[in-house]
Amino acid sequence: MHGRNKHIDVRFHFLRDLTKEGIIELIYYGTQEQLADVMTKALKLDTFQKLRDQLRVCQIPEVN
Repeated sequence: MHGRNKHIDVRFHFLRDLTKEGIIELIYYGTQEQLADVMTKALKLDTFQKLRDQLRVCQIPEVN
């Protein structure tokens, strides 16, 4: 397990250092707010429409 954990430690410390220096700001997004899910998962229609609207993708009535 050490080989896998080593990479996690390196990534975590890298992001922690950038945050401490004020270069980046990490923001937590819950499961319901993950915009990438619209491209990677099968979603319920209401969730799909909510995420699609957040991406500002227009709806074409003839296609839908």
